[in-house]
Amino acid sequence: MESKEGIEALFLFATEGILVANEKGEIVRINPSAEKLFGYEPNELIGKKIEVLVPQRLSNKHISDREKYKDNPHARSMGVGRDLNGLKKNGSEFPVEVSLSPYSNAHGNFVIAFIVDITLRKQTEQKLKSHSGELEKQVKNRTLILEEAIEELQKTKKELNIALDKEKELNELKSRFVSMASHEFRTPLTTIMSSLSLVTKYGEQNDKDNQAKHVSKIKTSINNLTDILNDFLSVSKLEEGRMENVQEDINLQLFIEDIISEMKTMAVGGQKISQLYSGNEMAFIDKKILKNILFNLISNSIKFSDEAGVIEITTHVSNSSVKIAVKDNGIGISKEDQEHLFERFFRGHNATHIQGTGLGLNIVARYVELMNGTMDLESKENNGTTFTIIIPQ
Repeated sequence: MESKEGIEALFLFATEGILVANEKGEIVRINPSAEKLFGYEPNELIGKKIEVLVPQRLSNKHISDREKYKDNPHARSMGVGRDLNGLKKNGSEFPVEVSLSPYSNAHGNFVIAFIVDITLRKQTEQKLKSHSGELEKQVKNRTLILEEAIEELQKTKKELNIALDKEKELNELKSRFVSMASHEFRTPLTTIMSSLSLVTKYGEQNDKDNQAKHVSKIKTSINNLTDILNDFLSVSKLEEGRMENVQEDINLQLFIEDIISEMKTMAVGGQKISQLYSGNEMAFIDKKILKNILFNLISNSIKFSDEAGVIEITTHVSNSSVKIAVKDNGIGISKEDQEHLFERFFRGHNATHIQGTGLGLNIVARYVELMNGTMDLESKENNGTTFTIIIPQ
């Protein structure tokens, strides 16, 4: 193979395309594999510029690169880091890999180009890339599904925790209700039974004064039982979401006068309930919820004030809101108790001797919230209490 014939055989029978170009970029020799690669007949390319094998859009750049290479000829691979395309005679393009080697003899300087068709390799790379992209897409999809599943599990866990907390709260509510009911229901029922016996006795003795006194006790006990039942009915409706804020136009001054008239029957001794009204006559508000709020606040003022107490209801109606303050000069609420005042079943340390469920203010706070309103409290122990609610309209 070291003979001229052997070297010629390597050139002619090499499977790689081989061509030799002179300094002008003209093809001076090309082997059969290269001619076949580019679709030309034997010797058809001899004397033609090398750019005939380069896509036209790249022809000018190739000439520039070729001139630069001529100034600094060295063995190297073309197109490192970028794709190279060859141009067939029929105008089609195909990916190639090209290696260059400079060569000089008595006839001048030449460049030997080794050309390999890498179409199959590119197709394989494309398939791998496609498979990789598909695999990545599947991984992303499965990751997304997994993330959604985790999110759903976290949501379910959160819902379960909320349900568990509600269950615990409900159990505590039931426990407190049983404890409270055993006392709060038994006391008025015992009073009713005892007073009924005494009413009968004093009736036989024709003692009208004592009869009236015990009839009054019976009425008070019945009112207390009614309050307890109303509190639990309100809690039930609020818990079940059966309460809605249904606003309507009402004459608020007359509405509050009617409530005061009704509440006066519950007042004890010389207690007085007064009203100071200002602003618009009409208000756009849910009168059913407002009535429940005022009943709770006024009844508390009655219970926690002495028999000479004064309960003042101050109302101001503007175009944007209704402001109502219920003030009494009763036993007041300590700073410590104010922090827990709106919790269920909470009773102030100075109110344990007064009948009540500890639910009223919790219900009021939730009613005010339902009406998108706010409630403020001013109180000092032994110096009375003022509740102020502001409801938008």
